[in-house]
Amino acid sequence: MKPVMQICLFSLRDASRNMWVLLYSTFFALVTFGLFQFQAHSGKVAVSLMSLCLVLIPLVSVLFGTMHFYNLREFTELMLTQPVKRGAVYIGMYLGLSTALIISFVIGIGLPLLIFGMNNPSQVISVLVLMIIGSILTLIFLAISFLLAAIFDDRGKGIAAALSLWLVTALLYDGLVLFIAMAFSEYPLEKALLVLSVINPIDVARVTLLVQSDLAALMGYTGAVFDRFFGTYLGVTLAMLSLAIWVAAPLTFGLARFRRKDF
Repeated sequence: MKPVMQICLFSLRDASRNMWVLLYSTFFALVTFGLFQFQAHSGKVAVSLMSLCLVLIPLVSVLFGTMHFYNLREFTELMLTQPVKRGAVYIGMYLGLSTALIISFVIGIGLPLLIFGMNNPSQVISVLVLMIIGSILTLIFLAISFLLAAIFDDRGKGIAAALSLWLVTALLYDGLVLFIAMAFSEYPLEKALLVLSVINPIDVARVTLLVQSDLAALMGYTGAVFDRFFGTYLGVTLAMLSLAIWVAAPLTFGLARFRRKDF
């Protein structure tokens, strides 16, 4: 456990000194601050931030995670010459980077919330849920980025794979689901839509946020289906379980690949 924490702290310090991590936090702080200036209602601010977070967090996580893995290649090779298990190196780097990005995200949204959004505690829950879901998305796409970096030795191929994955999950997948819903609108699609949503972690996060913010009613038939399922304790539990699997699965496969990788 000690080597994991030492590598985690090294990775955390290395990521914290990166200018892009600081810009990441500053960007969220400025956007959240601006939204509070236009609408002093934390629930509405959370809704406005939701679409931005669902696109930007996966993109930053998957890109930064891939580049961070490649940039620490010399450090990784050095650590592997020491009596340190490969699993400790991999998990330590993952925990360090994920901690840095999550702290940056939480600070970027949390500081404006503390200054402007504490008047109505009931509305603060919406922003807190957004923070939790955003942190989980960070863990998911960092795990995926580490898996891709462990698979592809070439930096260009790894980054291209990361961008392609983000493009599919964040943009193209919703279009495919919408096409299926329209093409087979005459058939009962409740279960199929639920399954298709669980397959994509961004969709699970989006639906969870919409249901918790009572905006599912604006989505018509699809929103009613999601609200009936994800609006229950069982639905929320299954959504969280699905997100947990999305963290554990790529992390496990990436670790297995890293242990067999020839440096």
